Amino acid sequence: RVVYDLFHVIAKFGREVIDRVRVDQANQLRHDKPARRAVKRSRWLLLRNPENLKGEQAGELKALLDLNQPLMTVYLMKAQLKELWYARTERAARWRWTRWFNMAQASGLAPLIRFARLLKPYAEGIIASAVYRLNTSVLEGMNNRIKVIKRMAYGYRDSDYFFLKIKAAFPGNPR
Repeated sequence: RVVYDLFHVIAKFGREVIDRVRVDQANQLRHDKPARRAVKRSRWLLLRNPENLKGEQAGELKALLDLNQPLMTVYLMKAQLKELWYARTERAARWRWTRWFNMAQASGLAPLIRFARLLKPYAEGIIASAVYRLNTSVLEGMNNRIKVIKRMAYGYRDSDYFFLKIKAAFPGNPR
């Protein structure tokens, strides 16, 4: 079965939903410069996990969400979307998906509705994550390390030496 990774889906949600709603809200606040500036500068507050916020950032986020209903909606929908990956059973994941999808459709926010419709064909892969607890974090880290070696390797005349550098970066039993 195909299993979709939490990180990539949430990152796409951030780019396509949170950013779009944030920009739309900032555009509606053209007349109120301080409020517009607060919304425009809130990108990283909205994208960051709540447990990673510093003390003053948590207060800023709370104030922002208290004053802006659409941002509050997409922020909470992001948290509920994440919960799909932590369902204990496939049945619970399916129930969470259906609930999330219906709430997204009822939200009245065009970017959220569009994202939910785009995500619907991939629902089975998200639901499968309840059974197959997979993530790509180690693989992503390895790919990034190889990219760094490749940048540092500019000028190597021998591809064998490049592959030796990659092998040296990841000691252990090769599979």
